Amino acid sequence: MAIRQMLRRSLSSERRSAEVPKGHVAVYVGDNEKKRFVIPVAYLNHPSFQELLFQAEEEFGFNHPMGGLTIPCSQELFVDFISAFSSR
Repeated sequence: MAIRQMLRRSLSSERRSAEVPKGHVAVYVGDNEKKRFVIPVAYLNHPSFQELLFQAEEEFGFNHPMGGLTIPCSQELFVDFISAFSSR
């Protein structure tokens, strides 16, 4: 299943499980309304994702308003960004 489809499915899910599968991490993404995405932990080591984490630190510090890691970009951009990882 393509990453884009998995992310869309997680957004459309009625049930928001607090559990995150082993090897994954939940992040909150969005400019105004935040959506929860569950991504593989391996993505955190990618240089481009590291830049997003740096931007999150600059904007939110270590006090994330959603109670989890918050990424300061549009949801559409994040989906495109993550989709690029799966094509490599």
